[in-house]
Amino acid sequence: MAQETSEETALSAGPGAVAHRLRDGMAGGVLSFPLTSFRDDGSLDPEGFRAYVAGRLAASPGAVFPACGTGEFFSLDEDEYRQVVAITVEEAAGRVPVVAGVGYGWAQAVRFARIAEDAGADALLVLPHYLVAAPQDGLVAQLEQIAARTRLPLIAYQRGQVAFTAASLRRIAALPGVIGLKDGHSDLDRLQRLTLAAPEGFLFFNGAATAEMQARAYATVGVPAYSSAVHAFAPEIADAFFAALRDGDHGTVDKLLRGFYVPLVELRDRVPGYAVSLVKAAARLRGHSVGPVRAPLTDPSPADLAALTALLTAGLDLVGAAL
Repeated sequence: MAQETSEETALSAGPGAVAHRLRDGMAGGVLSFPLTSFRDDGSLDPEGFRAYVAGRLAASPGAVFPACGTGEFFSLDEDEYRQVVAITVEEAAGRVPVVAGVGYGWAQAVRFARIAEDAGADALLVLPHYLVAAPQDGLVAQLEQIAARTRLPLIAYQRGQVAFTAASLRRIAALPGVIGLKDGHSDLDRLQRLTLAAPEGFLFFNGAATAEMQARAYATVGVPAYSSAVHAFAPEIADAFFAALRDGDHGTVDKLLRGFYVPLVELRDRVPGYAVSLVKAAARLRGHSVGPVRAPLTDPSPADLAALTALLTAGLDLVGAAL
């Protein structure tokens, strides 16, 4: 029943109402990107995911984004995707917006979009398309094709081979249903041009890897909202950083950066894919039933897992929490 109610709300509220809910949510908390739970044999673990996502929601994020990069969207089949989004919607029960990831080419993205609609998601995050580089007209057309085929609001994600110019940003912002942009390039000159080109009310999100590292810099160009991979395993640390940044407590921000976030990034950069693998390993260290990553990702080596354990303990000690 909760799923049906959420679906009706998502489809009747309209893009403006969803954007308003997202704006309110991201002013009060980080954006949560939950991991997807797998069993040791690699199969989806729906009940493990349900327990895990309930814990993320209990930590009061501004919004929750299932089946995105951190949730290994690229490794999910359509039935698994349906279960992940539906479980998130059921657990959220309308308390925070649920924004599901979609991706690949526009035709496949639309298939996922329709599944997310049926599951009751509030909006969609359009992940970078697969493999090929494309001109600006093609990047705009990709969103045009998806927007024309879904009733859900869209947030574009520029990262990798996707990078919009200010002129293209104006074009996508004019599309019915496109309500925001998530940035993963960390090019602040370009991002400032985009924020200045956008219409009033258009949403921007800091989607850099380990976004806390650049959160202050993003805020200076008018983008204070950010996604937090750390929230996936240590919401105590993520929330302490968010509160310190919001309150202008730069001493605490610097303490957390030096003592936790910088070493985490250094560990993350040792192996490709660790941006997800380390997060999942840290969640397991906290006792969450998330299981291993799926190939082509690999779980951390014993030495890196030991380093992660020490770092997680140090980070939790900084905020007075326990492993």
